[in-house]
Amino acid sequence: MRYLILFFCLGAVSFGASQSSVAAEKVEPGFVSIFDGKTLEGWEGNLKMFRVEDGAIVAGTQKERIPNNEFLCTKKRYSNFELRLQAKLEGKGNNAGIQFRSERIPNHHEVIGFQADIGAMKDNELIWGALYDESRRRKFLVTGDQAELKKAVKQDGWNDFVIRCEGSHIQIKVNGYLAVDYVEKDAGIAESGIIGVQIHSGEPAEASYRNIRIKELKSASKK
Repeated sequence: MRYLILFFCLGAVSFGASQSSVAAEKVEPGFVSIFDGKTLEGWEGNLKMFRVEDGAIVAGTQKERIPNNEFLCTKKRYSNFELRLQAKLEGKGNNAGIQFRSERIPNHHEVIGFQADIGAMKDNELIWGALYDESRRRKFLVTGDQAELKKAVKQDGWNDFVIRCEGSHIQIKVNGYLAVDYVEKDAGIAESGIIGVQIHSGEPAEASYRNIRIKELKSASKK
């Protein structure tokens, strides 16, 4: 009888786990994790500035200034996709970001490509979700509405990001707010590249990233 009960319990646990997996698949069909929550397998960068803590990639330090912009990047390249993750920023420094369709600059700590920004400017203008062109045009291409960002952003907690790229069309959402809806007009701008997470140079700060998953899209939708 004991064995029968044990068998039944184990079966129930297995069935429950199976049901949970099915439920998760129904919630986010087609998405796969690109960070296992335990190691930096599949990523590369300056490991003095990046570590794993409590299921998140933590970039930077609150103990001393950050000497350079630093990026932890995927080894795999992506073109058309929807990327989902959570991010938060702590410390005196107030700048970080999520790179996509980017490239490493050879023999340099910088990367070149698109960035979904995190943080604020010196005048406290929020740049969460803004589309910045890192090391290329070196400017913001789109910034969100300040009133909407102030309602949407949790400056002392985790924020949900959705970055969707289909051909020349780029969208960035922060906690459901559509901060960027942009179409790239320059045909010379690459539509593929690596994904990365950043900590910006400057005052001590830590940027944390977790629940990083992606769905690759077979082709760009016609706009």
